[in-house]
Amino acid sequence: MSSEAAHDSGEKGTVEYIQHHLTNLCVGDCDPVTHQAAGFWAWHLDTIVISYLLAALIVIVGWRVGRSLNPNKPSGFQNFVEMVLDFVSNQVRDTFPGHNPLIAPLALTIFVWVFLMNAMDLVPVDLLPAIGAAIGIPYLKVVPTADLSTTLAMSLTVFVLVVYYSIKVKGPVGYLKMFLFHPFGKFFVPVNIVMTTIEELAKPLSLALRLFGNMFAGELVFLLIALIGGTLALGGGLSFLWGGLQVALDLGWLIFHLLVITLQAFIFMVLSIVYLGMAHTTADDH
Repeated sequence: MSSEAAHDSGEKGTVEYIQHHLTNLCVGDCDPVTHQAAGFWAWHLDTIVISYLLAALIVIVGWRVGRSLNPNKPSGFQNFVEMVLDFVSNQVRDTFPGHNPLIAPLALTIFVWVFLMNAMDLVPVDLLPAIGAAIGIPYLKVVPTADLSTTLAMSLTVFVLVVYYSIKVKGPVGYLKMFLFHPFGKFFVPVNIVMTTIEELAKPLSLALRLFGNMFAGELVFLLIALIGGTLALGGGLSFLWGGLQVALDLGWLIFHLLVITLQAFIFMVLSIVYLGMAHTTADDH
């Protein structure tokens, strides 16, 4: 094989490796060649299963902690859970106007669930796909929040709640006035409708795209670092050098990514609280 052919083969292998790890296990209306969604009724089975397994983990752990609460002699894990609860409660108290019994539990669920889904990015990139391949699963994308379907679904859920509470608090007429007279007053109604519509639609889009973009990029960096291991095939003294570089890069990015996954979960939670808080305000509150 010529050096040019070997280079082309290596590039093709690299592209296929990345594409394989970033392809969901698609069922339903999927393209048989690319395995990508080809219509509305396409389901990313790996995203759904991993997301619900993590949700079940939250429920089970919460149930176990609730059963074993000891106010006199709390365990270390109980202290940790109470610390997270206090943290979320303080964020809701500082950000959300008034009182709504749904907001704090919703904020806690968003923060913990998004954090756990993000944390799947810390699992070695080849581990779960290799296990899946061994049991006959051809594709396995293990980070649910690196799937735009997940982040859009969560952000649209928040958006539906925002619209519901906006109508409930402001009333149908008050909600309509927001589109007609905001932000430029009654003399610019057509402009107000366009501007307010864009503003409202930007809320779920910004929530979804921010989280998806950061997690997708983080997963891609882990894949690129993993590809350094392919240079071990060069043999000789270079194997040690490339292997040491891969370990150093992987460890450094993992430590940095711990901050990223926590920050992204925090941002998604806080923005959800802010948007719901805006839905609970009326013109008289400003």
